[in-house]
Amino acid sequence: MAIENRYFDLTGRSALVTGAAGGIGSAVARAYAAAGAAVLVTDVDGAAAADVAEKITAEGGTAGSAALDVRDRAAADAAVAAAAELGDGTLHILVNNAGVTDPAMFADTTEDSIRRLIDIHLMGTFTCSQAALPKLATDGTGRIINVTSSAGIVGTLGQVNYSAAKAGIIGVTKSLARELARKNILVNALAPLAATPMTNTIRTDEKFAAQMLARIPLRRWAEPAEIAGAFVFLASDASSFVTGQVLPVDGGMVM
Repeated sequence: MAIENRYFDLTGRSALVTGAAGGIGSAVARAYAAAGAAVLVTDVDGAAAADVAEKITAEGGTAGSAALDVRDRAAADAAVAAAAELGDGTLHILVNNAGVTDPAMFADTTEDSIRRLIDIHLMGTFTCSQAALPKLATDGTGRIINVTSSAGIVGTLGQVNYSAAKAGIIGVTKSLARELARKNILVNALAPLAATPMTNTIRTDEKFAAQMLARIPLRRWAEPAEIAGAFVFLASDASSFVTGQVLPVDGGMVM
């Protein structure tokens, strides 16, 4: 008799993915749906989020959408409620992916820029996680998956604002993992590197692109779909004894 492999099966689970109108967020939402989850696709661009949800539905998956500015607690509460309704009143997976960049050398970095990136990345992670907590499953299937970056681990040139916000997310991840372990909720982070609109500035600048590729042992950028599998892992039973970790998915840049 063949052994049934259900390690990566998300059937019966609900997921809320922020910043999912494109790039990695969209790929993650589609991968979750393909694994059987019902997914609420959210983004500050509600129309673009709806387009992604419609594509998932057309492909045979289950998805809804909502406009969500992760800085808005009321909007986060509403999104969590909508996502939980996809899971019979329970939310199983929260992915805090929403983010922006605003690169500048330190001497030219403004207070407004730092505050904006911290508000979206760090405070957005806080806001959505706190909103999700009352609805998160406590039977071992509850997951918070945060998106950080190598910039938050080792720093990066010309992105003090982004690095600070992403480093803060690592701190939130580790502290929250310790606190929520008693509720059987797992909290982890991913540090991905992919060809997305957020990395377009670097990838299209010949000098910066060459410098970046020289730091990546695999000598290429990942496609968003290549990153999505790691998100499925952290959302699934395959990661049932993993919490408080930061997983780089970056072609070996951080090792």
